[in-house]
Amino acid sequence: MFKFVGLNSTATKSVAMKRLTTVSTRRLFNTESTSTVQAQKLLEAQRGARPISPHLTIYQPQLTWYLSSVHRVSGVFMGFVFFGTTIAFGVSSLFNLGLNTEKLVKYYHEKIPAWFDYTVKGGFAYIFAFHFGNGIRHLIWDTGKAFTIPGIYKTGYAVLALTAVAGSYLFSLGV
Repeated sequence: MFKFVGLNSTATKSVAMKRLTTVSTRRLFNTESTSTVQAQKLLEAQRGARPISPHLTIYQPQLTWYLSSVHRVSGVFMGFVFFGTTIAFGVSSLFNLGLNTEKLVKYYHEKIPAWFDYTVKGGFAYIFAFHFGNGIRHLIWDTGKAFTIPGIYKTGYAVLALTAVAGSYLFSLGV
């Protein structure tokens, strides 16, 4: 076949050998053996430089995010207060510790300043009103209604309006 093209086999081998000898064998990176501790430190440093993917800062905040987050936090907060109070009264009655509503009310009115009283009552009034309104919103969704983007935003703004009105009403009752 080489004779047909006009080349002999020795000429082809010498061209191929010239090409192989001109290729440079240079490393593009160094390899070093590291200990397990060093490798772990390197890995932690690399992880620290990486962003969390996808990070929330790349998204535009939405009303739905805030309502969902506040609904969860308000539920957990009210649950801790309710169950903490219930457990405290239960343990007190089991072990005869003397905690009752009369003593609690007396302590509250004697020791708690007025500004703190208003803050606590206002906080609970608005948190309860918000959680109640958002719970009604979820019940509406459970029926399959208002489950479109415009419906979700309308019910979200309705919850905020209900929170303002009902929270103010509840706060005025406690003052």
